[in-house]
Amino acid sequence: MRSEPLADPHEAVVAHLRALGVEHDIVPCDPALADTAAFCAAYGYSPDESANTIVVAGRGRGAGDSSPPRHVACVVLATTRLDVNRTVRQRLGVRKASFADAEATQALTGMTVGGVTPFGLPEDLAVWVDARVMEPPRVVVGGGSRSWKVLCPPRSILAVPGAEVVDGLAVPA
Repeated sequence: MRSEPLADPHEAVVAHLRALGVEHDIVPCDPALADTAAFCAAYGYSPDESANTIVVAGRGRGAGDSSPPRHVACVVLATTRLDVNRTVRQRLGVRKASFADAEATQALTGMTVGGVTPFGLPEDLAVWVDARVMEPPRVVVGGGSRSWKVLCPPRSILAVPGAEVVDGLAVPA
């Protein structure tokens, strides 16, 4: 877990993309328009090709369990809704799963909400990708900060160590 934000999360993401050798383009973004709906409307991208990276915290593996939360980064299309109460909870093997708040997300990833991306995450944070994310020819994901997005073929996400495709991770919105 990172204890403080990355000095320059976007540069860390770009370095990670280069190290992975994946095809990608960097798209500048007005930070006020970083949220998915606003970004798509302002820059002409479809929500069908826009993916969000959401950090989830799972707690309690049984009665009286006080172990620390388990976290996972989930990548889902903007046109879907993460199935946190069924699929994510079951896969994590916990009694309760919920979206990590902005503070916990930043502490874990070094990135602010609206810029979280599957690229450049801590290596011990699993990345689960909904199968629907793999369908469009390209996807737009966060770029490490609210000022940047990454445009890439969906297969590029699978170059991230620990990334795996999960059927049913999300449901239609």
